[in-house]
Amino acid sequence: MTEVKVLWVDDEIDLLKIQILYLEEKGHKVFTANNGYDAVEMIKNNSYDIIFLDENMPGISGLDVLTNIKKIKPSVPVVMVTKNEEEDIMDDAVGAKIDDYLIKPVNPKQIILAIKKNVENKQLISEKTTLRYRAGFSDLSMKINDASTCNDWKELYKDLVYWELELDKTEDDAMDDVLIQQKKDADIEFSKFIKKNYIEWFEEDNEKRPEMPFDFFRKEVIPLLDRKEKVCVIVIDNLRYDQWKVLQPVISPYLETVKEELWFSILPTATQYARNAFFAGLMPLDIAKRYPEYWLNDDEEGGKNAYEKELLAELFQRYRRKVKFSYDKVLNNKTGEKLNERFADIMQNRLSVIVYNFVDILSHARTDTKMIRELADGESAYRDLTLTWFEHSPLLETVKLLSRENITVFITTDHGSVNVDNPVKVVGDRNTTTNLRYKQGRNLAYNPKEVFEITKPEQAGLPVSNISSTYIFAYNFDFFAYPNNYNHYVKYYKNTFQHGGISLEEMIIPYIMLKPKK
Repeated sequence: MTEVKVLWVDDEIDLLKIQILYLEEKGHKVFTANNGYDAVEMIKNNSYDIIFLDENMPGISGLDVLTNIKKIKPSVPVVMVTKNEEEDIMDDAVGAKIDDYLIKPVNPKQIILAIKKNVENKQLISEKTTLRYRAGFSDLSMKINDASTCNDWKELYKDLVYWELELDKTEDDAMDDVLIQQKKDADIEFSKFIKKNYIEWFEEDNEKRPEMPFDFFRKEVIPLLDRKEKVCVIVIDNLRYDQWKVLQPVISPYLETVKEELWFSILPTATQYARNAFFAGLMPLDIAKRYPEYWLNDDEEGGKNAYEKELLAELFQRYRRKVKFSYDKVLNNKTGEKLNERFADIMQNRLSVIVYNFVDILSHARTDTKMIRELADGESAYRDLTLTWFEHSPLLETVKLLSRENITVFITTDHGSVNVDNPVKVVGDRNTTTNLRYKQGRNLAYNPKEVFEITKPEQAGLPVSNISSTYIFAYNFDFFAYPNNYNHYVKYYKNTFQHGGISLEEMIIPYIMLKPKK
């Protein structure tokens, strides 16, 4: 047990000699004060790991001292020691950000437990988490080798994200490196799984095909609307499952998770394809055939997601449903704030759809902006940046407003993104798409062993710009680089978050059903 510097503040400090002696025998350094004024001065001029604070003292009260402590040293844990558990006193203590409390008389073991809980807790959690991951490492490796169905891969990805978030809380960098390698192994095997199965999913009546974004409105929303329920669908572009898990605790005080599912995005895992498919309820090839006025190929000028509202209206018409719905696309905070101002009007509709582009914008900004790249220099920092945005975004206010309604809320996405680090050479003509994770063109030169190639795009529900066009997709952590100015290209795009290709992070994406808390 490492030495902990304890400050104990009590006007009857002389009566606590037994407890103080016990702490010192356990190797801790104990400092004392018998009034609040001295305690505040000591805290200003010294550092302590934990403070035990008497609630009822003459002069400046324990609650007043607590307020001062949180102003001076907000991160130091404070344990309130009190003779009673009156509700108003405890409410005041909790409101002033007390970390723990003990009821007098306190015995030495209670104090040691409080130190473990509030000071040594992080170290203990780190050690136990590392031991649990080490114990489960072999099982996780076996799951990677044995995964053979869509459900196997979904459950495996949940496990990997769970351990990623758990190890975020530890200080064991060695285990981080082990998990990163295990994720890479999983992505390699997942790429083989997709290569083997993807085309077959789109054969007629193939029961092995997983649920995909174009199934969403038909399977999830229309049945609720048929029951006269009110629904709100929030689409956060480029939201990964791990990012959802860090947002969930912020959302949970307002909206309760009723169902949390994973589905497979389509290829390419790019907004133009995946989100249009989501709103149309159709694969891109069918959109291009049925609604050519709403589809632009990669090589055509214009916005590729400009007709999502119209595609959704066509979906309801195909299913013979008359649905009054609103559609809003939020590209910045100002637009989000204006949406919240119109919230009452939006709620007049049976269905409201909100598209938030921030996470996608963040991933692109991280590529193009040095400051953002430094702020989000890895997976954990990327998650933290997403969380910081959400906590200060109009979307959180929208969530709070929705919590007051009798409504079913869905939060979902169209695709995820992956941190790329391995360049793969590809050559194309000037009409070849510029995306780093997939290419479409008629004169592509590449190593077939390094890519997933679809030479007959119609088999995968994909339109083509030219009758001889081919699609190729990057695997796991690869990205496509042109031989011209190769070194500059690789240096610029290495360790950036990209989407369009095949990886667990891009293809296995969350959709969540939530209800307002009662």
